[in-house]
Amino acid sequence: MDRLTGLGAFVRTADLGSFVAAGRVLGLSPSAVGKAVTRLESQLGVRLFQRSTRSLRLTEEGRAFHERCRHILDDLDDAQETLLRTRETPRGRVKVSAPIVAYHLLLPVLAEFLSLYPEIELDLDFTDRIVDLIDEGVDVAIRSGQLPDSRIMVRRLRPFRLLLCASPAYLERQGVPACPRDLSTHVGIGFRYPNSGKIQDWPLVRPAGEPDVRIRHVLTCNNMEALHGAVLRGLGIGCMPDFLAAAALRNGELTPLLMDHLDAPGQFHLIWPSSRHLSPKVRVIVDFISKRLFSSDGQLPPTPPDP
Repeated sequence: MDRLTGLGAFVRTADLGSFVAAGRVLGLSPSAVGKAVTRLESQLGVRLFQRSTRSLRLTEEGRAFHERCRHILDDLDDAQETLLRTRETPRGRVKVSAPIVAYHLLLPVLAEFLSLYPEIELDLDFTDRIVDLIDEGVDVAIRSGQLPDSRIMVRRLRPFRLLLCASPAYLERQGVPACPRDLSTHVGIGFRYPNSGKIQDWPLVRPAGEPDVRIRHVLTCNNMEALHGAVLRGLGIGCMPDFLAAAALRNGELTPLLMDHLDAPGQFHLIWPSSRHLSPKVRVIVDFISKRLFSSDGQLPPTPPDP
């Protein structure tokens, strides 16, 4: 504990530039702070400060040591804060943002969460728009794709696969494509990314030198649920996540296409604003979603068979 007191005195003195200022923060006299730092220097066998009657500045060794000690004390503060917060009951409103299609994954597990934490009120915002967590007051979000914001913490969730699907009625009218080139005689349902306005590329693998396949879209929408509905109604071929298509694939309402010609792994992430101290209500939703939707082995779901 004496060494810990010395570390605290050293860091505060280095931060504030004097024993007097450090003593005010620590509730000690300047003399006690100076003695604690001197004892630490004796234990380490190295001078941490260059002292004069008018100034106090870190030595080269002191600067390197200060950086390390600052991280150590921050981690200690974080551990103490976490321990204290475990005694609090998680309560209050938690705003969760997720893609519209994510409700297929999220809603089935939320009943258990609400039974475990009855004093938490979930505010679910299902949108395909990329929200700014900090500016829009979002506590936790589920997202796929690139995550460029350095102000967020990230945890990997469930991997998924993009599938090309069509209804049996459509395939009976238009035929079943055997290779990507055959898609030139078919029509597609396009997905437009809400933020960029770009049309989703279908994840087709083609031999080197083979030109891109041009697919005529008879309908384009910025909502994956709408795309799913249009494909179910036989309007064309659509590209969608495996979990969105799963029920229709099982009951025969949709048929997977060109499985040997797709390279379409995807990844969900759980993200939340970077902070040293998560509130209890945010910590429990982060831990719960991570546990229920997190895949440690990173394996994709089983591939549906070709028709």
